[in-house]
Amino acid sequence: MVNEREIDPVCGQSLDAGIRELGLDVPPEQQERLLAYVALLHRWNRAFNLTAVRDPAEMIPRHLLDSLAVSPYLRGDAILDVGTGPGLPGIPLAITQPRRRFTLLDSNGKKIRFVRQALMELGLKNAQAEQVRVEAYDPAQGFETIVTRAFASLPDILKATRRLLLPGGRLLALKGRRPEEELAAAGLEGAAVRVVSLRIPRLAGERHAVLIDLRR
Repeated sequence: MVNEREIDPVCGQSLDAGIRELGLDVPPEQQERLLAYVALLHRWNRAFNLTAVRDPAEMIPRHLLDSLAVSPYLRGDAILDVGTGPGLPGIPLAITQPRRRFTLLDSNGKKIRFVRQALMELGLKNAQAEQVRVEAYDPAQGFETIVTRAFASLPDILKATRRLLLPGGRLLALKGRRPEEELAAAGLEGAAVRVVSLRIPRLAGERHAVLIDLRR
């Protein structure tokens, strides 16, 4: 496994405190994997520009805690992360939700190469990476939850992913400000919609999770 000791011990303290503030139960061995992921992302980022966040200490709230905040809203065992980039939120969720199966989807070859390397080095057997545009993705089975983070507007997300959701599935979109205009334009008749305000420890600004449960 990647050596999480490459990261300043203060990052570990920040992660542990943030997890407790979120009200989550993440055992020490999973926290070590989360720090190992940050160490790996930090190392690759120097050469491949995978994320605009350069400081590992800043990655704790912006990448790890922001991803983990949606844990209570996942539904079912089969989870698709669309536009995963360098594995967000899919890798942190796969680390802390080992009984669920995660598919991490992105069309960017550089980022998917990193994701595959991270899954291997972290020993994550419950996640796989797919390099393909979501519009062309044709899995054998659908998903119970589709999660997106900084991917597209809600109407575009629904257009691209609705066919991939199992009946009764959930679309979980992470947004900054409450996306009133996107919600109005999304055509959500017949769906149960809930917008949850998220408080991410040590992260300023608004954060919301849009939960769309499709009834079909």
